[in-house]
Amino acid sequence: MAIDWYMDFVDLGYEPEKNEIICLYYFEPAEGISREEAAGRIASESSTGTWTTLHTLPPRMRDLQATVFEIDGNYVKISYPLALWDEGNAPQLLSGIAGNIFGMKALLNLRLIDATLPAEYIRHFKGPHFGNEGIRKLMNVHGRPLTGAVPKPKIGFSAQEHAEIGYDTWMGGFDFVKDDENLTSTAFNRFDDRVDLMARMRNKAEQETGEIKSAFINITGDTEIMEKRAALLAEYGWNYAMIDVVVAGTAAVMTLRDFCSDLGIAIHAHRAMHAAFDRNPEHGITMQFLAKIMRLVGVSQIHTGTAVGKLAGTRQESAVLADILRQERTRGVGRIALDQDWGHIKTAFPVASGGLHPGLVPDVLDIYGTELVLLISGGIHGHPDGTRSGARAAIQAMEAWKDGITLEEKARTSRELAAALGKWGHYRPK
Repeated sequence: MAIDWYMDFVDLGYEPEKNEIICLYYFEPAEGISREEAAGRIASESSTGTWTTLHTLPPRMRDLQATVFEIDGNYVKISYPLALWDEGNAPQLLSGIAGNIFGMKALLNLRLIDATLPAEYIRHFKGPHFGNEGIRKLMNVHGRPLTGAVPKPKIGFSAQEHAEIGYDTWMGGFDFVKDDENLTSTAFNRFDDRVDLMARMRNKAEQETGEIKSAFINITGDTEIMEKRAALLAEYGWNYAMIDVVVAGTAAVMTLRDFCSDLGIAIHAHRAMHAAFDRNPEHGITMQFLAKIMRLVGVSQIHTGTAVGKLAGTRQESAVLADILRQERTRGVGRIALDQDWGHIKTAFPVASGGLHPGLVPDVLDIYGTELVLLISGGIHGHPDGTRSGARAAIQAMEAWKDGITLEEKARTSRELAAALGKWGHYRPK
C-alpha cells in the first residue's frame, strides 16, 4: 500500500490552462530525494496534498491539485488552478506559493523566483492609484527622473533640523525629501511635529521656486496608527505617504492603499527587511516577486537598488525589477522572471537608492533611463559646499547624461558638479 502520493503531483506532459497561476522555483532536494519527488512535494504542500495517502478523497480534488509540468535541472515550474485562490487576497496567495514549502525537510533550499498571474486573478486587484503618468502630473515633472533625498544620518535629527535639511534639499532643485525606514515618531522627532514643520518649509520652498515640492514621510506602525498618520498628512496637504511594506505586511499595505487613495495620497514603499529573504540566491523569495506583489496591491513606487551603489544587486536584476514595475506587459527573462500581462493594473516607479552621488548618476540612468525616482542622500549632504550644492550637482549630472557629454565636460561650467567630482569622482561604495 502506498504511503505518500507526491508523484501524483508531477506530470511533465501537462499543458497549463491560460487562467492558471504559474510559478518558477529554484530547488535543491535533500539527500536521498529525487528531483521529481522534491518537486512533487512542493506542489503537494502548496496545494491539496499532505504527507500520506488519504482514506477518502472526493474526485474533484484532482482538479485542484497543483501540477509540476517542467523540471530543468534545479528549476521547476508548477501550475496552480485558479480555484485554489481567494479573489483579491494577496496574503492568501503568499501563504500558498511561499508558505510551508520553505520548511520542508525534503528540500535543502527553495527559492520562489516569479509567478505569472493570469488576467482572471489580477482583475480582483486595484493596483497603484495614480500610475506613473498620474504621479508626473501630480508633481508637474516631465522628461526627467523624479528626485529625492533622505536627511543623513537617517535618524537622530530633531523635527526642526530635519525640516531645515529638507528645505535645503528642495531649494537645491530636488522634488522630494524622504524619511528613512527607521524614522517614524521618536522622542527627539515626533511624527506630528515633523509633518507640521516640513509643511511650513515645503510651502516656503514652493513660493520661492515656483515648483511643486513633496515628501515621503514614514507612517509605518499598526494599521490604525498608519491610517491616523495618513489622515494627518492629507490635512497638511501632502500627496505621499511612506510605508515600510515588508515589515508592515501585505494585508496592511492593501488596507492603506484604499485609505490613502481616498485621501488622494500615493504610497512610497520602502523595502526594509527584504534582504532577509531575497539576498540568498538559493533560498527565499526574489525581489522581483516582491516588487510584483507590491505593484499588484497598489504602491506607487518601491526601492529596487542601483547595482552601482552600496546595496547588493546586479545590473540585470535592477533592469528587470524596473520593467516589472513600469511596463504594461513584461516578457520573461531566462530564469529571472516570467511573462506578465498587467491588464488594467497601472504602472509604478522603480526607486534607485543606496550609496549614490553625482559621479554615479550616469551609470544609474544607463540602467533605468528617466522613468524612475532617483534618491541621492549622503551624496548630496556630503557635498563640500553643503546640501543645496549637492542637489544641484546631482541635477547637473543628470543634464550631462541627457546631453550625451561626460561629467568632466559638464563640470567645466558647473561649479557644484566639479566639487562633487573632486570629492567622490566615480567611486562605487562597498
